[in-house]
Amino acid sequence: MRAHEAGALHGDIGNRGPAWLRTPADVNALVPQLWPRTATRAADGALAVGRLGVREIAAEFGTPVYVLDEDDLRSRCRDFRAAFADADVYYAGKAFLCRAVVRMIAEEGLYLDVCTGGELATALSAGMPPERIGFHGNNKSVAELTRALDAGVGRIVLDSFTEIDRLTALARERGVRPGVLIRVTVGVEAHTHEFIATAHEDQKFGFSLAGGAAAAAAFKVLDEDVLDLRGLHSHIGSQIFDANGFEVSARRVLALQAQIRDARGVELPELDLGGGFGIAYTTQDDPSAPQELAKRLRKIVDGECAAERLAVPHLSIEPGRAIVGPAVLTLYEVGTVKDVDGIRTYVSVDGGMSDNIRTALYDASYSATLASRASTAQPLLARVVGKHCESGDIVVKDEFLPADVQPGDLVAVPGTGAYCRSMASNYNHVPRPPVVAVRDGRARLIVRRETEEDLLALDVG
Repeated sequence: MRAHEAGALHGDIGNRGPAWLRTPADVNALVPQLWPRTATRAADGALAVGRLGVREIAAEFGTPVYVLDEDDLRSRCRDFRAAFADADVYYAGKAFLCRAVVRMIAEEGLYLDVCTGGELATALSAGMPPERIGFHGNNKSVAELTRALDAGVGRIVLDSFTEIDRLTALARERGVRPGVLIRVTVGVEAHTHEFIATAHEDQKFGFSLAGGAAAAAAFKVLDEDVLDLRGLHSHIGSQIFDANGFEVSARRVLALQAQIRDARGVELPELDLGGGFGIAYTTQDDPSAPQELAKRLRKIVDGECAAERLAVPHLSIEPGRAIVGPAVLTLYEVGTVKDVDGIRTYVSVDGGMSDNIRTALYDASYSATLASRASTAQPLLARVVGKHCESGDIVVKDEFLPADVQPGDLVAVPGTGAYCRSMASNYNHVPRPPVVAVRDGRARLIVRRETEEDLLALDVG
């Protein structure tokens, strides 16, 4: 690999691709762990999801379009509920949130975490029981906290001393006693991207364990006796495959729980261990099944509680992207195919960093397939790029597509359910794509496509 002054995305010059990427024996084959569970190749070779062909989806809704496999989403909800049958499973609202998805996860018995007033408004408008909502965030406003109290939100995760004072004043004023958790920064750095690792000391979330702030926060809440301190919360990051970090995190946070018991005679009844479990974006990713995760986490918590002579608290987990991430693919239409002097082939699609910023922001890796047809052509190592005026507008850095890929073809990118629509933008004044849910051969629009009229409606100059 050569160094490149423009950054890492330009450093792997040449047509070899990353070491983990292998030339497929069949360029039409779908690697199961990458795709929604109902994704198949139809008899004509085109991709189908929820028993509906992608060509039909593109014809009705246009491209780019996020395609949500509803059966996949619901089955993942059920998998986590079954695996963590004695725990509360929180769906990550920040991954992707709309009213239809809120109703799906509510029907499947999940809880929901939100971190802004807008996410809370969406949850409440869709009928999510407020007692099953957890409210996160490092800078909740007075208005947001007031709305949470008035709605009866089940758990508010405290993130600063300012927030403790703010919520205490609001609760005292209203004569209510909300359930709260203390977010503890445990000093465990997950093996993930720097921007999504959230438990090392130098970051904006939570109360430091090592510096004593977490204990001080718990004592403050208990001594003022206005808020109902239910337990502690720890979250070490996201896209995590290695459970060892949870072992260290649980040990440290339960040691704090024992310290609180010894100092105040109170044994907190709940523990939220976070989650952020990883998913497969490419063939190099190997996520664990929910049952395996549950078995490992229970063993960790039981062992640490026994060591500290604590009763095992009621557990909450936050799978993060692991529920909605694999359930969605993004469908694009190819606009141009460009071979650059034998160095690389660029396949340009009609979306890009406005509908998936993660490749540019996190150097994230994705996969892709030719979706509108099968091909007998040889595999061609290509880079799937967007239409935006940025050289870093890359959707899939390296992927094998058929050598006959051409304008008008449809390309599908799996694993786009988490953070793609949520972080979408109108860069270059490109309207954001719609979200379509598919099930049993039918498609329904759950988030409509933005229009140029929508963009101009905000422009009051």
